Amino acid sequence: MSAPRTGASEGLLVCHECEAVTKRPAVAIARGLHDFECPRCGAALHARKPNSLARTWALVIAATICYVPANLYPIMAITSLGKTQADTILSGVFFLIHHDMWPLALVVFVASFVVPLAKIVSIVFLLVSVQIDSHWRPADRTRLYRITEAVGRWSLVDIYVVTILVALVKLGSLASVEARAGAVFFGAVVILTMLAAESFDPRLIWTPIDTAARESTPTRADAHPGASHVRTAPSS
Repeated sequence: MSAPRTGASEGLLVCHECEAVTKRPAVAIARGLHDFECPRCGAALHARKPNSLARTWALVIAATICYVPANLYPIMAITSLGKTQADTILSGVFFLIHHDMWPLALVVFVASFVVPLAKIVSIVFLLVSVQIDSHWRPADRTRLYRITEAVGRWSLVDIYVVTILVALVKLGSLASVEARAGAVFFGAVVILTMLAAESFDPRLIWTPIDTAARESTPTRADAHPGASHVRTAPSS
C-alpha cells in the first residue's frame, strides 16, 4: 500500500493571497529552497506559514491578558438627567435580564462573553494538539479551526453598538453615552483573536498524520527483500 498523495508530497503550494495552486520547480526542490513567489500575484509562497505557532501563541496570550480587563472595566457609561451609570459586559447582561429583555441579554452574553472565551480556548487547544503531534481526529480539529475563524468577526457586535450609541446619543445635558476602557480592551481581544486564528496554519494539524503514513509505508526493498537478487530471464 502506497503512502497517500498530498499536496506537499506532490510539491504543490497554495497562495494565501489569491489561492492559486503552484507546483514547486524540481530544481528548487533539489536545492532545498522553500521560498517562492506566486506567479499570479507575486506573494511569497510557503509549504507552511513561517513561525506560525510562535506568532499564534504570542497573539493568543495577549488576547487572554486583555480579556481580563475587558470584563472587569466598564464598557460603556450612560448619563441621563445628570445620573451616570457605567456597566461592564456582565452587569449589562444582568441589567437586560432585570428589565425582561432576555433575547437581547442572550445575544450580548453569547457574542461578548462566550464567543471570545471559546475562541481563546479553541486556539490554545489547537496549538497544544499540534505541538504534541496529536493524531486525534484531525478532520474535526480542522473543522473546529474553520468555525473559530468564521465566528470571530461576530464578536464585534458590542463594539458596533457602543460606537453607534456614542455617535447618535448626544442630547447635551439630557443624555449621553461614552465608551469606557472596557470597550478598548474588548476590541483588542476580538482583533487579537482574529489575528491569532489567521496566523495559525491548519495544515500543521495533518503533518504528523502524513509523516506517520510515509514512515509506515514499506519501501520496495522492505516489501521485496529478495528483489535485488532476482535476475530476469533473458528474452529469447
